[in-house]
Amino acid sequence: MFQTDHGVFSRKEVDAGSRLLVESIPAQSGGMMLDLGCGYGAVGIGLAVSMPDLIIWMVDINVRAVELARYNAKLNLVDTRVQIIQSDGCSEIPDDLRFDAIALNPPIRAGKSVVFDLYEEAKSHLRDGGVLYVVIQKKQGAASSEKRLAELGFDVLLMAKDKGYRVYACKKKNSFD
Repeated sequence: MFQTDHGVFSRKEVDAGSRLLVESIPAQSGGMMLDLGCGYGAVGIGLAVSMPDLIIWMVDINVRAVELARYNAKLNLVDTRVQIIQSDGCSEIPDDLRFDAIALNPPIRAGKSVVFDLYEEAKSHLRDGGVLYVVIQKKQGAASSEKRLAELGFDVLLMAKDKGYRVYACKKKNSFD
């Protein structure tokens, strides 16, 4: 259950891309994950509910979205396992913090340069061997995203596809590779 409001993405219901992203991320026991661009919390909270041993950071640039995510974390009883902060991308995340996984439903309407910058920021906050999970519609640039992620040095695997959406698992190579 989620509280939403005007001014946040997909306020009427959890969008199909976010739903597919949550359903596609394999269960993890322990570790840390980042929900990059969390909105009102559908992805991060959904993962926290289904993976109780996971610690999740959630960030969004939108102040109202962050307020709603905090409220929704309490509503779904995961507020003790999530850290929710306002941040433009990864700018407010400590430089030395590395995640085992990052989930991203990129803000396509912000433009390709913003989306590609988020891919780079995500890579810098993944531990070696960590995985960036990205959902994107085929008609909104899935092919160019897949190409850019490979150019950044990720091993890119198409994990799932449904109703025009693609979920990619992008593994960060070890520094010694």
